[in-house]
Amino acid sequence: MRIAFLIVFSLVIAGCSSTQHTAPIVDRSPRPESRPIPATTALAGPRQMDSHGFYTVKKGDTLHQIALDFGQNYRDLVAWNNLANANDIRVDQVLRVVPPATAQPSVVSTNPGIEVRPLGQPVAGAAQPAAGQQIKTGPRGEKLPYSEATLAEMQKPDMTVLAPANGKPESKPVDKSTEPAANGSAEDAAISWIWPADGKLIGTYDDGRKGIDIGGKLGQQVVAAATGKVMYAGSGIRGYGNLVIVKHTNNLLSAYAHNKTILVKEGQSVAKGEKIAEMGNSDADAVKLHFEIRQQGKPVDPSKFLPNR
Repeated sequence: MRIAFLIVFSLVIAGCSSTQHTAPIVDRSPRPESRPIPATTALAGPRQMDSHGFYTVKKGDTLHQIALDFGQNYRDLVAWNNLANANDIRVDQVLRVVPPATAQPSVVSTNPGIEVRPLGQPVAGAAQPAAGQQIKTGPRGEKLPYSEATLAEMQKPDMTVLAPANGKPESKPVDKSTEPAANGSAEDAAISWIWPADGKLIGTYDDGRKGIDIGGKLGQQVVAAATGKVMYAGSGIRGYGNLVIVKHTNNLLSAYAHNKTILVKEGQSVAKGEKIAEMGNSDADAVKLHFEIRQQGKPVDPSKFLPNR
């Protein structure tokens, strides 16, 4: 019995040593809560330039999108701001978004004691003109031979300032009854538009879109809605897929988004009705053409320009 007990006891000890298990390790440390990304980090808000033609880059901006919103070619923005490429921008960077000649500061000091003023601004301490004397504030670049007709032309009061007896300059009203309407509206009104694609209107400007959506079939032709020059052709703007932008005047451009294939190149002139792309669903949930018209970089309702159908 003693021998049997020792044999059984030895087997029990051996069994325990061979069936040891490691206790599972459970990580009970608190996990960070999942929080939604603030809306401000997703996309930049409405873009506004200052009075001198500059814009401060916000989080989520791309140079292509900035160029579209201000009605400019992104290549021009690269040149005006001495950028290495279209991706060479950072948050809080100040960019020029209008041609350098367009924006002129009222007073800019570049060095101590040196003050730069726009043409025509009076300088303190300068001699005042005699009473009734006319002062030209808009210099003419051309040189014209002397004649009575030339003299009469130069004496037209469209850009004059009168100095009355009290010595203080007084602006003379300019008759603009024969001048074109402001913002190039006369040129814009002369543009003839057609619908950029056949298909059902599936989204309108009134629905909160920046343009309209036209449904159609994959590969269906997309045409230029008006005569102009291709300002952009690519896929560098988020949310637009394969995009074509055509510039028609200094104020007006049209955009054609979500294309399957782009058939034109930047700098190419296109005629109204010319095929520029094939309809697709790039960066979209369905096959459609998203069409925008922008005036001075701001989206406007295309239905106010397109003919009824």
